[in-house]
Amino acid sequence: MTEYATTAPARTTPDGDGYPMDPIPDLDRYRTSTVPIAALVPGDSPRLDGIRPEHVRVLAATDVPLPPILVERGTMRVIDGMHRLHAALAAGRDSVEVVYFDGSARSVFVQAVKANIAHGLPLTLADRRAAARRIIGLYPEWSDRMVAATVGLSDKTVAAVRRAAGDVGQPEVRIGMDGRARPLSSAAGRWIASQLMEERPEASLREIAREAGISVATVRDVRARMRRGDDPVPAAAGGRRSTTRRAARPEAGAACPEPDGSALLEGLRQDPSLRYNEVGRELLRWLDLRTPRSRELEGVVDRVPPHAALIVARVARRCAAGWERLAREMELSAADPADES
Repeated sequence: MTEYATTAPARTTPDGDGYPMDPIPDLDRYRTSTVPIAALVPGDSPRLDGIRPEHVRVLAATDVPLPPILVERGTMRVIDGMHRLHAALAAGRDSVEVVYFDGSARSVFVQAVKANIAHGLPLTLADRRAAARRIIGLYPEWSDRMVAATVGLSDKTVAAVRRAAGDVGQPEVRIGMDGRARPLSSAAGRWIASQLMEERPEASLREIAREAGISVATVRDVRARMRRGDDPVPAAAGGRRSTTRRAARPEAGAACPEPDGSALLEGLRQDPSLRYNEVGRELLRWLDLRTPRSRELEGVVDRVPPHAALIVARVARRCAAGWERLAREMELSAADPADES
């Protein structure tokens, strides 16, 4: 096997998941590896009808050099190029040029869809709808527009596919094409924003929006409602005063609902200034290890023996104090001068 160094640089998060809006690698720009055809394994193709013999015959008869085949490095599975691979076999070749892809298992399928959308034999409408259904299952947090841009459908079609996939778990947030995490319901974020504005009236709208996980426009609306004496959460319908305040407002002394830390981290993972340098990736790994998820906290109290409960409580409070101190330092570091109030 002739080895030439190289991997198509898939943009990935620390856990290896690719992002759908990254461009498809221009395989002709990357040096390739020559590998025996026998070493390759058929991959998970988005084509429902599999290989089309007539297309293989067209490729086998062409005198134009075909692009290299995209292969998952760890498994040698073909991500994109099965028709080219069969054409090489039909032409009597025993080796082909490949470019390697490194990524997680679920990102491999997304890459296969993007590659087939970008060039070659077009995917059928049925192929693209099936791919959308699969990607929604792999990445339920992706917005309809994000999935649509990946599979080549409209966001309305993707929304219909999502509704039909009733068995797919729906997260509390969606990741948009800009990489930002947004809650499906802004009620919790509105309550957080209202509490922050009561505690820190000097804070800018941008600062409140960042901490509450909602948009600046939503924070502005919350502020206007508070000035009128209305609930931060809009009325349910018909102009009647919303009953959400009584239903959603935490009881006195209870903690205000917080967005899941994993959703906020997902937004950070999309930041190019963090993703594409070692210092940023190290920070993301550090945060990922130290940010508790809601599901990780469930049942902790029941597992702690009574004699250790107060000690664990003190540890938790010291950790919380450390995070609070870090949060204040981050806020001072941000020093946003553009107060939109």
